[in-house]
Amino acid sequence: MPANKQRPPFRAEHLGSLLRPEKLTEKRLQLDSKKALEIVQDNELHALEDSAINEIVKLQLDLGYHAINDGEYRRHQFWGTFFPNLDGFEEIQNPDWDMYRMYVPDTAAFTETGHKPGETIVCTGKIKHAGSAYISDWNYLKKLIPADKVKDLKITLAAPEWYHLRYKKGKAYPKEVYANDEEYFADIAKAYQTELQLLYDNGCRNVTIDDPNLAYFCDDKMIAGFKADGEDADALLDSYIKLYNDCVSSRPSDMHLGIHLCRGNFAYSKHFSEGGYDRIATKLFNNIDADTYFLEYDTARAGNFEPLKELPAHKNVVLGVVTSKFAELEDLEATRARVFQAADIIAKGAGQTREEALKRICVSPQCGFASHHLGNAVTRDDMIAKLKLVRALADSIWPGEP
Repeated sequence: MPANKQRPPFRAEHLGSLLRPEKLTEKRLQLDSKKALEIVQDNELHALEDSAINEIVKLQLDLGYHAINDGEYRRHQFWGTFFPNLDGFEEIQNPDWDMYRMYVPDTAAFTETGHKPGETIVCTGKIKHAGSAYISDWNYLKKLIPADKVKDLKITLAAPEWYHLRYKKGKAYPKEVYANDEEYFADIAKAYQTELQLLYDNGCRNVTIDDPNLAYFCDDKMIAGFKADGEDADALLDSYIKLYNDCVSSRPSDMHLGIHLCRGNFAYSKHFSEGGYDRIATKLFNNIDADTYFLEYDTARAGNFEPLKELPAHKNVVLGVVTSKFAELEDLEATRARVFQAADIIAKGAGQTREEALKRICVSPQCGFASHHLGNAVTRDDMIAKLKLVRALADSIWPGEP
């Protein structure tokens, strides 16, 4: 059995995105009509980001967190600019609705409210890594931390299938460029392999891939949409799992890999999908070569803890039992009881004791506080209170552990 990796993850975690200062949000709104790669070149924006990152790193340290990040302050939305930064991808600003699978949860939610579905990035040619989208952000962050703590820092990455699931079959790439998904995925995987190695060479040892798409496979409406279109959703999920494993196949053994699943966390606390992990748990936990799963568990829309019985004994789970969407604070004792309930299910599935299972559990909010730069329907004080609660929860279960 592979060894269990610890530190990271840490007992108290957060997912990455934190509320932006008002000046930073206002500046991004001024740039909203520009393409993603144009926005990142804005010098005034960059200076505002630097200042805000300096402050948010200090806040995380003051609150007792170890997997520090930059709050995703250099990103318009949580996935950043990895894809448009690759050769072979292009951002289009007035997409044809006919290219979308309208039953994919985030696309459906956008169209119901008359909005375009976020940034539309399409493959137009052969995909190739042409320079890191993350290294400059990473190198700025690590300058703010003592050298012996750099290994604990976390960076979040876009999901490799992000610009595939949303598009109809045959619309994700030109047929004259890629004959099939296998060819397309092979070049995506090469790009991820290159990016991960560059991050590693610059000192990164802690990566989490943010992937609502995997959680969408728990949603009955999306599964019904695939069935109506005559497509096999299970086969598509299998192809995404293979893509994941190809992407991380060459990562160094001391690089921790997490995967975060949620059901959408758009501006002002909007979610997109519902459904427990039952449909995907066996494949998710056993077939993807990840160390840790960051799972949404703040409301009933994520189902119960029973699917955690599928978690192998060498893997970790970070339970997102505190919500980032709303200000009301969870009761610490009731939330502790939920963690112990999850531990008992994990222990039974792995043939362990509760105490052994707890060694592989951490806690966090279910998602970030600003997956979109506009942020959730909470204030900065609300966010700080939630982060303090997560830290207090962790300390109450694992006293003295980071």
